Amino acid sequence: MNPGAVRSYALELNLTDSENATCLYAKWQMNFTVRYETTNKTYKTVTISDHGTVTYNGSICGDDQNGPKIAVQFGPGFSWIANFTKAASTYSIDSISFSYNTGDNTTFPDAEDKGILTVDELLAIKIPLNDLFRCNSLSTLEKSDVVQHYWDVLVQAFVQNGTVSTNEFLCDKDKTSTVAPTVHTTVPSPTTTPTPKEKPEAGTYSVNNGNDTCLLATMGLQLNITQDKVASVININPNTTHSTGSCRSHTALLRLNSSTIKYLDFVFAVKNENRFYLKEVNISMYLVNGSVFSIANNNLSYWDAPLGSSYMCNKEQTVSVSGAFQINTFDLRVQPFNVTQGKYSTAQECSLDDDTILIPIIVGAGLSGLIIVIVIAYVIGRRKSYAGYQTL
Repeated sequence: MNPGAVRSYALELNLTDSENATCLYAKWQMNFTVRYETTNKTYKTVTISDHGTVTYNGSICGDDQNGPKIAVQFGPGFSWIANFTKAASTYSIDSISFSYNTGDNTTFPDAEDKGILTVDELLAIKIPLNDLFRCNSLSTLEKSDVVQHYWDVLVQAFVQNGTVSTNEFLCDKDKTSTVAPTVHTTVPSPTTTPTPKEKPEAGTYSVNNGNDTCLLATMGLQLNITQDKVASVININPNTTHSTGSCRSHTALLRLNSSTIKYLDFVFAVKNENRFYLKEVNISMYLVNGSVFSIANNNLSYWDAPLGSSYMCNKEQTVSVSGAFQINTFDLRVQPFNVTQGKYSTAQECSLDDDTILIPIIVGAGLSGLIIVIVIAYVIGRRKSYAGYQTL
């Protein structure tokens, strides 16, 4: 087995048999949100998204007695297993099992009960035997206190002749979606035009790591959603919106939720060891018609600023998550790393707020106007002089 290099937010497994031929291929992204009870009898929510060093011990190609299996281990006591079964002309993603360790004091610093807990999910997703299964859309599994998120999934559990198939079998969400969730596109022209919304109220959100604040965010949020060619604009009310999240050395998560928003995730990352940026946005929410709108994009590049500072943009700014989903921000200020004493550090302002360029423009325009006035006055004066020497 040669799983290759594994990056945060992306896992890839190329499993080979005894003859070194590929027998199972999978590439996918996932994270987990766990709600747990603390020692003071309150509840906290933590998102496990940075898997760190990943191993695939126990992954097998399968044989006549046992189906293929993907087994992933990460962190102290965390594991994930996907089981597959085979029929005459199809194979199935049969079940998924996720185990997490509340004894990990870094992830669950004040958990009341310490130990390894497991949630099992039965799926039975059937795929043609020689096809590669693809699901770019966000898929969510909820059970007990755990929410599992999957996206950008590619898997073929029974690879024929060592070659991954070029025939793709799409999940239902991808079949009905006209927009890939990880690609920047322009907003399609909707059939109906949304009613303009007033500027949303700015809310202040924070994430704590133990007793210390590790992430700060202040922003007014306006969601622009297009579904079935119908566009809608939704202002987020900070008074009814709750925030949770997590902070790591190179990643940080701010999660917002309300009665209609299951989750709205802002994931920040460090680049070049000296700057941070908004890398990922995930959303799942209930629309007015009762349907669930879900989009994920982990290939963004917004709100770039040096580590140790905050990012600020008071004017309206648009984060284009996909062709069907954009976020307008107002009075934005965010600092996902190196927060000191619960306060923002010096801000790097966005270009929209930079008014310094207006000064030379105003001065130049004023000088140009003055020159024009002088020229006009000179021409008028010359004409009057000529008029004085006319022949009588």
